[in-house]
Amino acid sequence: MINLKKDSLVNTPYYMIEERLLRRNLSLIKDVAEQSGCEIILAFKAFALWKTFPIFREYINHTTASSPYEARLAFEEFGSSAHTYSPAYTEETFEDILRFSSHVTFNSLSQYQRFYPFVKKWNLERGIDSSVCCGIRINPEHSHIETDLYNPTAPGSRFGIISSQLPLQLPEGIEGFHCHCHCESSAEDLVDNLKYIEAKFGQWFSQIKWLNLGGGHLMTRKGYNVSLLIDTIKDLRYRYPQLKIILEPGSAFAWQTGPLVASVVDIVDNHDIRTAILDVSFTCHMPDCLEMPYWPAVRGAETIEDPEGNITSKDDNEGYVYRLGSNSCLSGDFMSSWRFDHQLQIGEKIIFEDMIHYTTVKTCMFNGIHHPSLTILRENGVHEILREYVYEDYRDRMD
Repeated sequence: MINLKKDSLVNTPYYMIEERLLRRNLSLIKDVAEQSGCEIILAFKAFALWKTFPIFREYINHTTASSPYEARLAFEEFGSSAHTYSPAYTEETFEDILRFSSHVTFNSLSQYQRFYPFVKKWNLERGIDSSVCCGIRINPEHSHIETDLYNPTAPGSRFGIISSQLPLQLPEGIEGFHCHCHCESSAEDLVDNLKYIEAKFGQWFSQIKWLNLGGGHLMTRKGYNVSLLIDTIKDLRYRYPQLKIILEPGSAFAWQTGPLVASVVDIVDNHDIRTAILDVSFTCHMPDCLEMPYWPAVRGAETIEDPEGNITSKDDNEGYVYRLGSNSCLSGDFMSSWRFDHQLQIGEKIIFEDMIHYTTVKTCMFNGIHHPSLTILRENGVHEILREYVYEDYRDRMD
């Protein structure tokens, strides 16, 4: 590892997670778990910077995985077996899933029928200390998620079993339900969604030992009603005392814990549209900005939109307006627009706020664009580089 003083220069681009802010979130999450009596585990699909796992282990004990690689990461780097769910397992990799998991959730009855015999054989051969617990994913067909790209309960969703498909007696070995119907959601959303979950699946609760309410519980967001979340889980546990309640948020752990830092490499002005070209890419390094889409916050700037809803990049009386574009060859790899209080200069830093959760696990090396370094700002002020990327990282992906 390379240690740098806080005031020294780190070459852009880089992601920087701040240990102080991460610990703030972790402390809140641990407090919610202790007060409510539930277990809260880390979802790798949103955050998997494994060199920070020693910090996480001070606050939580387990993680959730959705693939053989994530399950192995949990086992080898986090140091505990994963709670694993995948839309579809394959025979080629299912033994790895069993080796690295404590819980395995099936997405459909056909997957259960195909793979439960492997679980049963595994448990018989290894005994109770190494046994794997099985669950089934349920779909309550209700959520408050407005963007279908992130809505696992949208009509025709491939995720989970609807209540009409479940037999009155659960299949052998099914000990839990896994339900995911939140995305950066509120405690009030949870209260409402639980009504649908219980109405549709409550008749089976006496047959299970655990209920995993999935991710999307954004308890570390400013203004989130943490007390309501705690009271809701406590009430759920009071009504179903045999159930262990599990939450597996991703964003909540790394929410507002650090930026992506880029530099201006050129300014292009065509037809009164001024673009600051950066050494990062939206499609490579901030894909949710284009997929969602949403405007990321830029430090020292404000997003602007004209009264008709059209994107503009014309200067106004309040400042200097720029598109921000990448150095990739994708025509649409830009976003509009931001107002700055000064004219941008080549070499100037552009800081995209809150770019640690999801972003860091969804990056790619399209077009051979240089991948941002992964860094952490320690509590003692040391800016530490966790990983720098080089040409061989790109080359070897094409091997």
